[in-house]
Amino acid sequence: MKDVLAASRPFSWVNTAFPFAAGYLLATGGRIDVALVVGALYFLGPYNLLMYGINDVFDYESDLRNPRKGGIEGALADPATARTVHRRILWACALTNVPALAWLLALGDVASNLVLALVVLGVVAYSAPGLRFKERPVVDSVTSAMHFVGPLLYALVLTGADLTARTAWPVLVAFVAWGMGSHAFGAVQDVRADREGGLASVATVLGAHRTVVASTVAYLVAAVVLLAVPWPGWLAALLPLPYAVNAARFWSVRDADCERAHAGWRVFLWLNLVTGALVTMLLLAVARLS
Repeated sequence: MKDVLAASRPFSWVNTAFPFAAGYLLATGGRIDVALVVGALYFLGPYNLLMYGINDVFDYESDLRNPRKGGIEGALADPATARTVHRRILWACALTNVPALAWLLALGDVASNLVLALVVLGVVAYSAPGLRFKERPVVDSVTSAMHFVGPLLYALVLTGADLTARTAWPVLVAFVAWGMGSHAFGAVQDVRADREGGLASVATVLGAHRTVVASTVAYLVAAVVLLAVPWPGWLAALLPLPYAVNAARFWSVRDADCERAHAGWRVFLWLNLVTGALVTMLLLAVARLS
């Protein structure tokens, strides 16, 4: 159980459960029902186990060469027991995901089920052999972004929200830009490790410096897009700016010293929690005014 729990990255659970729950509550006017509870619990634990567990299993060889693996940034099984641990993780993925997904599919309509299927497929395709979206530059960043935007999009479609409304589309577009920037920035620190392991990514193709530039620009794009949200929602445009500043601190990084960006990634992980708290307060203000 310890191995399975570590593979699911508990530190990051809130990053996927929060978008679903927040989107569902706002779209329904604060309705609390079984769909909210089951969906939030699914995107809290099982979804993260599927996303990160598959990644840990099929990226194991390259992770062994990566010094940052083995903590909150990625579980790393003991080589002596790795095969057993990986088998256990894959079984846990199936046992925790299939029942919850079956219930959610029975609950939804065609549109919401299609979104859910695409979100889960993206999670699997990112790391699974034969698909490996994580090794397709740019596709890797888009797919990674949808890992986090997907739960929000699913909540909105499940509740029948109008995706063209000014309270919806800017948030979705900005969230995608934020997710792509975050994935790209996270890949900078692994440029050398990925190349040595024969892995491709947006950062191995662009190089460390240009990837940092692209990440910073993506955060700024997210901020600009959020200005389209009605008051007081447009205050959210301030939230991507600390991420842009954090990434820009490593403007001078190059492939040879790409590992320097790891310090920025550690800040990113904690910045998510602070930003989540600020988003919560903003959402409460929006709900109260509406």
